[in-house]
Amino acid sequence: MIENIINKDITDTEKISELLELDCDMYTNLGSDSTKTEKQEVKRYSRKIYKAIQGINEAIGKSLLQAMDK
Repeated sequence: MIENIINKDITDTEKISELLELDCDMYTNLGSDSTKTEKQEVKRYSRKIYKAIQGINEAIGKSLLQAMDK
């Protein structure tokens, strides 16, 4: 899914927006009944998304990764 967005013929801003929307959707779909494993998987995939964003825009990606590590 990440690769599909990165390879689209759209602006970098639109790519980042779509990646963040994907990240948001994943967290929105987590609920109080989600298992610890499901939550960890979402966090792992979220990190991949932020690294992909870092490849597009170093500053934004780095900021997101730092915020995640706090």
